[in-house]
Amino acid sequence: MSRKCALTGSGSRTTTKQGSTKSTAKPVAKTTAKPVAKSTAKPAAKSTAKPAAKTMAKPVAKTTAKPATKPASPSAATTSSTTAVRPSAQPALKPKPAPAVAAPTAHHNVLDEAPVTHVPIIGVPAMRGSAPVRAEEPLEPKLAEHRTSELSKSEQTKARRGDFSDYSVALKWLHERVDLERLHTVQYSDEPFKLDRMRQLLDALGNPHEQVKCVHVAGTNGKGSTVAMVSAMLQACGYAVGQYTSPHLIDVRERVSINGAMPSEADFLDLMRRVAKAAGKLPFEPTFFELMTALSFVHFAEQAVDIAVIEVGLGGRLDCTNVITPLVSIVTSIDLDHTRILGKDVKAIAREKAGIFKPGVPALAFEPQPEVEAVFREVAAQVGAPLMIVNKDIEFSSRFCTTPDLGAHTRVCFYTRTTRLEHLPVPLPGEHQAANCGLALAAIDVLKSAGFSCPDDKVSMGLMSTRIRGRMELIAERPRILVDGAHNPASVGTLMRCVGAHVPYDSMVCIFGCCRDKDIAGLLDKVHLGADKLIFTRAAGTPRAADPNELQRMFAERSGKMSQVARSLSEAMEVATRAVGREDLICITGSFYLVGEAMRLVGQRRQA
Repeated sequence: MSRKCALTGSGSRTTTKQGSTKSTAKPVAKTTAKPVAKSTAKPAAKSTAKPAAKTMAKPVAKTTAKPATKPASPSAATTSSTTAVRPSAQPALKPKPAPAVAAPTAHHNVLDEAPVTHVPIIGVPAMRGSAPVRAEEPLEPKLAEHRTSELSKSEQTKARRGDFSDYSVALKWLHERVDLERLHTVQYSDEPFKLDRMRQLLDALGNPHEQVKCVHVAGTNGKGSTVAMVSAMLQACGYAVGQYTSPHLIDVRERVSINGAMPSEADFLDLMRRVAKAAGKLPFEPTFFELMTALSFVHFAEQAVDIAVIEVGLGGRLDCTNVITPLVSIVTSIDLDHTRILGKDVKAIAREKAGIFKPGVPALAFEPQPEVEAVFREVAAQVGAPLMIVNKDIEFSSRFCTTPDLGAHTRVCFYTRTTRLEHLPVPLPGEHQAANCGLALAAIDVLKSAGFSCPDDKVSMGLMSTRIRGRMELIAERPRILVDGAHNPASVGTLMRCVGAHVPYDSMVCIFGCCRDKDIAGLLDKVHLGADKLIFTRAAGTPRAADPNELQRMFAERSGKMSQVARSLSEAMEVATRAVGREDLICITGSFYLVGEAMRLVGQRRQA
């Protein structure tokens, strides 16, 4: 069935153009301890649709568009290796009264070691005594000029000694530290940077990272999923598993967990006091991400975790997590992202990611593009890291299938001398997760050779228990709201295919916002594939956020689909809620900041 829809709201601008036909695919899926002692893709044929002749309409209070003819959905195939994409569609819903919904944020990181000469690097001010740093925009003076503090002068003085009166004061102080992921890009010349900043901070804390066995995970896409699967399998095998990830969605403590439990507010306050006290003795001011990384190592060491799975914040070679010597290094898929910092092509980016390879430490990657594999093998040979490519050096296979109990999902087979796992269901939706699953299984296999006991039955059980927030997660039922932190063209394209393959819906309204230093044209081209209507907005408190009006202008140049602008995510959700029906879907994507804010707003609505 088709309906008419007008996306309008106060303070918003609507652009309407003729759309085209759409087809749908309807398999199903659904996503969702004070430190703990050791405890025990894409079915159907790919279809595309060309937008019809474009017509411009002036912004009006209500806009209608001709309904498109919708062909019947193809039946779900039992096994398929093709990609399902929801193509262009006409606006198809009448606005209807619905309850209005009426802001998390924060991220990382510091790069401070000698960059490759052809890549501009984000950095931090040089330490005293280090080589001088020529910068287009000096970082600390610039921040000092524009940064205001919510803390009184007395509280600021005490904070430098690690003397926080309570949890809220500690949080305010932490969030007032330099957070490069929230700043405009600062370009630095190719002067030598060093990880000595992070090493000095950890040394002041007793080098806790040296007391923790680690798995290190870098990559463009799939880091979080791989970390989650490795952690779940190890926990099922009876280990106390620390996990350090970024960014957080709602609560900063999400970044640091043991067996899925983040530290209590009291424990976090105690950790912050000690980390801040150590930082106050240094000749420089550590960044937000440096402080959080140090805090995680202190927490994991003091709680005597059996192993910690550490996600790289940005890049790899220069990331401040790269002070560890792990038991295994993993690099997930490589694509174009953070190109201003890491390099303009996949080879340059791959070289930065491979910077986590260490002498004698097994390194894992899933069969990459030939040029990327060549870089990995070169770097591995240079540092003396034994590199294994899953699906080449390690036998692996996957297939997409549909079963009555699990619906549409992917199954994998994995074989080594010590492991034989057949037809394991991948716990996370999307055929792309097979590669992440293969890497996670390979990491467990490497850990077996390091003395970890990981029986195949417990590994399988742990894998099935994997959950990850903010990735293909349905956070509300009426209306149905799905969130995903996809923030580069590759991940947004994967999201659109994954939704088409796993989530049945009539029409999708996509609320989209991204950072302005991303490949916006590429992002809009991908979101166009699945969304029927777009609402452009921005995450609150994110200086790097792209202007929604500019996003809409660029989208109108390349698509005939209906779009409009909302001044805030709250307004965008309100407009979308009025526009959709029972069988429709609201998808919020483009930024983890936007996803986290959406989760907070939905939580507030439930509590109201």
